[in-house]
Amino acid sequence: MDQRKAILVIGAGDATGGAIARRFAREGYIACVTRRHADKLAPLVEDIEAAGGVAHAFGSDARQEEAMVELVQRIERDIAPIEVAVFNIGANVRFGITETTARVYTKVWEMACFAGFLMGREAARVMLPRGRGTILFTGATASLRGREGFAAFAGAKHALRALAQSMARELGPQGIHVAHPIIDGAIDTEFIRTQFPERYALKDQDGIVDPQSIAEVYWQLHCQPRNAWTHEMELRPWMESW
Repeated sequence: MDQRKAILVIGAGDATGGAIARRFAREGYIACVTRRHADKLAPLVEDIEAAGGVAHAFGSDARQEEAMVELVQRIERDIAPIEVAVFNIGANVRFGITETTARVYTKVWEMACFAGFLMGREAARVMLPRGRGTILFTGATASLRGREGFAAFAGAKHALRALAQSMARELGPQGIHVAHPIIDGAIDTEFIRTQFPERYALKDQDGIVDPQSIAEVYWQLHCQPRNAWTHEMELRPWMESW
C-alpha cells in the first residue's frame, strides 16, 4: 500500500505558507509548494530538505484554471496523493473607494477568492474518491469585517469565507475536512517589520503572530478526529484588540 502523502500549499511565501509546508514536511508529508515564480521557493525547499524532508516547488498562476487543473493532476500522477491542500494567497492592498479601479478590484478578487475556488474544487475532486482529506483556507480580519480603504480585499475575503462554509457543508459528510482559520493580527513578516516598525516591536512581547504558531494550528486542524471537527477559529495575539 502506497504510504506517500502530499500537502499542497498555494501561496507558500516566506512566512505563513512556508511555515506550514515545513511543519507538515516534518511529519513525513511531501511538501508541494507554489508561488508565481518557482525560483523564489528555493530557500524553502532547501530548508525542508536540510531537515530531512521532501519538497517540490512549482511556479504557477493560481488564478488560471488550466494551470490549477494541471498542477493537481501532476502532483497526483508523479508525486503522491494530496492529503492536505492549503490556500494561503494574500492580496492585502489599500485603496480608497474612489481610487479602486475595476482592474484592482478584479485582480484582488481573483487572487484572494477565485484562486481559492479553483484549488478547493480540484482538491475535492481527487480527495472525494478516497473519502478523506483536509482543505484549509487562510482567513483574515477582513473575512469578518470591512474597513476603510479595503473594499476590494474585504469583499474577496468575505467571499472566500462563504466558499469555505459551502464546501464544508457539502464535503464534510463525505469525509473531507474543510476549515477556515482566521488570522486576526499582524504576522511576523518582513512587510510588518519594515512598514510597521512600532507594531513589529511588540514581537518580544508575543504581540504579533508567529508563522510557526499558525503552522502548528493548521497541523492540529488536520489531525482532529472527525467526531470533533473545527470549521472556523480565530488566531490573534493575546494583546490584540478585537
